[in-house]
Amino acid sequence: MQALVFDGGAPALRELPRPAPGPGEALVRVRMAGVCNTDLEIVGGYMGFSGVLGHEFCGVVEASDDPSWLGQRVAGEINQACGHCDLCARGLGRHCPERSVLGIVEKPGCFAEYLTLKLDSLHRLPPELSDARASFVEPTAAAYEILEQVAIGPEHRVAVLGDGKLGLLIAQVILTTGCKPHVIGRHPKKLELAERFGARVAEPETLSPKSFDCVIEATGSPSGLQRALGLTRPRGTLVLKSTYHAKLELDAAPIVIDELSIVGSRCGPFEPAIAALSSNAINPDPMIDAVFPLAQAPEALARAAEPGVLKVLLEVSV
Repeated sequence: MQALVFDGGAPALRELPRPAPGPGEALVRVRMAGVCNTDLEIVGGYMGFSGVLGHEFCGVVEASDDPSWLGQRVAGEINQACGHCDLCARGLGRHCPERSVLGIVEKPGCFAEYLTLKLDSLHRLPPELSDARASFVEPTAAAYEILEQVAIGPEHRVAVLGDGKLGLLIAQVILTTGCKPHVIGRHPKKLELAERFGARVAEPETLSPKSFDCVIEATGSPSGLQRALGLTRPRGTLVLKSTYHAKLELDAAPIVIDELSIVGSRCGPFEPAIAALSSNAINPDPMIDAVFPLAQAPEALARAAEPGVLKVLLEVSV
């Protein structure tokens, strides 16, 4: 099979053996995959990963020891837990110390014609959900994780710091609660999209300090954390969604003085993400900037890294 491989140099297409599913696993033929900022960070050295990149996808099950999955169109969770440690027993498999993570930690990713995943990581997709939208299930689930961790309703004043791909998805998820968040960024095209979705928009300098109940940091930049701290009111909540390779320099005094709650937020629930994308409650279509075939995967990553570009998709098969 063809796959996009990163081994410390420039990502390149290679011919690899087709993987074989083990017990309780499925062989999935990938149809569509999305390029994420995490993929770009990995190419920059994040997590020390080498192998097949990619973790946002939809595909079709072609082999499994459970025949009920054959032919099913699916999206898949990225964390592959051991299933028997204490954290797994407590329902925290996403934090299993022995886990592999698709395209990020010791698990070949989805920028390939085929991948394998555990059956309990797969979620069936409804026919009305297009492949392009289905490739947004994993990041939309990550946005929904915020609602699992923080109570947000119409009465709350919420800021989403960052107008990129994840920030725009988060804004749409927050809007489903009846809250109208402020999306804070510097890119007119992206802020225009946020307004179309129904959010308020602003540049950082136009907002009063310490004026938000909840600030969600999704800039992808280490400097975003300090800006987010400055916008969070005393006893407010700061949610960290960014992952980046660079080191942070943090003045922790405001966290103590203002008694802030800081919440790390990563992967999330697939069921509400699939339902929202299927019903058009979340509409990622305007965020798609380009679609490349797998044969042009290196060019797709280069395009995704260009300033101002939102989502780049890889069409792997049909």
